[in-house]
Amino acid sequence: MNYKWTVLTVTTIGVLMAGIDSRIIIVGLPQVAAALGADAEQAIWFTQAYTLGSTIILLLVGRVTDIFGRVKIYISGFFLFTLGSALISLSGTPTQVIFFRFLQGVGSGILSVNSVAMIVDATPVKELGFALGLNFSSFRFGAMAGLTLSGVLLALLDWRALFYINVPIGIFGIFWAWKRLKEVGILEKSSPIDWIGFLTFTVSITTFLFALTFDAYGMADRDIVYILLVIAILSIAAFVSYERRQEHPLLDLRLLGIREFSGGVIAQLLNAAAWGAVLLLLSLYLQLVVGLSPFDAGIRLIPFELASLAFGALSGKLSDKFGPLPFTTGGLAITSLSLYLFSTVDASTPYLTLLVYMMIFGIGTGLFGSPNMSSIMGSVPAERRGVASAFRNTMFNIGFTISLNLAVILLTLKISYPLLSQILTSLTPVDIGDKHQFVLALQQTYLYLAVLNTIAIIPSVLRGKRTSNNAPLSPNEAVMDI
Repeated sequence: MNYKWTVLTVTTIGVLMAGIDSRIIIVGLPQVAAALGADAEQAIWFTQAYTLGSTIILLLVGRVTDIFGRVKIYISGFFLFTLGSALISLSGTPTQVIFFRFLQGVGSGILSVNSVAMIVDATPVKELGFALGLNFSSFRFGAMAGLTLSGVLLALLDWRALFYINVPIGIFGIFWAWKRLKEVGILEKSSPIDWIGFLTFTVSITTFLFALTFDAYGMADRDIVYILLVIAILSIAAFVSYERRQEHPLLDLRLLGIREFSGGVIAQLLNAAAWGAVLLLLSLYLQLVVGLSPFDAGIRLIPFELASLAFGALSGKLSDKFGPLPFTTGGLAITSLSLYLFSTVDASTPYLTLLVYMMIFGIGTGLFGSPNMSSIMGSVPAERRGVASAFRNTMFNIGFTISLNLAVILLTLKISYPLLSQILTSLTPVDIGDKHQFVLALQQTYLYLAVLNTIAIIPSVLRGKRTSNNAPLSPNEAVMDI
């Protein structure tokens, strides 16, 4: 078997598991919170702890894999993800779930960085869009399965099944990766690890995400939020200043001088910030406004995943032939249209109309995803693929976290936070008066998210066409060229 296909089969298991886990908690969040007696803040940390764990580790993992190789690190990611899943299913308190979700997130971060880097290592540039499209489609298939599995598991078992479903998949993935993978990437084996860069970056990202979450959910005084933001700004400034002077930095800032790389990453950040919370909002709408069960709500979200799955694979293949720009920009435009259409949905909107809107949403995200990933990863030198993949994932996770927090902030412009907290942890449809207010809040939130996603078109267009062809970075290359 061609090694490219070997890598795809192994990484498919990892992204399939990550896809399942990314959706399975969306539908089941009210049930998990109610079973553990969690309040709204703790329920949100069930998702935020996972994101935080997978974000702060990314650059370090990317750099470590560029030095020591991808395979052993990838297998360790499988182990941590599987262990975290098992421990969550055994948890008895919200605090335990939050801690083990963080551990699970660390494992997910390791898997996501290495999956893309290993595919790029093993695949010719002209076939990269297709290979990453298959990888993207595997994630979507897992996400689609997660929407269905969550409802089935909650109907037949309890919330713990949402997590121990990962354990047998993870054990098989560990064995298959150990058996089939080999090291083919270009490494920098003699390079040191930049621990100071890791520390300053971790402090910056952690305080920034804490500030966003505390502000969105009213978990701390504004003074605490401002202090955290100041620490985040000072830390990232220290990180950039230190990295510019290092011979072997954690993040090679010269990558940002590649217009295709920086344009794609910025577009991805804005896109993730715009759509990251949408499926959670749709799930809450279907369960708490329409009155569907978790299983029925999950089933009705599947058209989005089907459309994204189909167009993700198609756009990846076509972008190899025609270039990524038409698909990334077109995908963003279609996503913005779908978010605007969501802003017109009310309590009486027929499901058939919502289905059409979700399919448009899936087409947009599918068209954008794999061509943008191919554009980013195909523009960097081979010896920087690990850290480039890590930076891309970091920006996506930050955008996704911003989306969840931004959605809450936007919702509270129309309804009070106590009412929103009650809605988020409710197992029954909201009252008629509250339902009307909640729907109005959803409509306004979608409208603002549509505007934010439209802004992402600007860096997508400005990325231009590839000129570096994976050449090594020049020591004198400018830091920014966009």
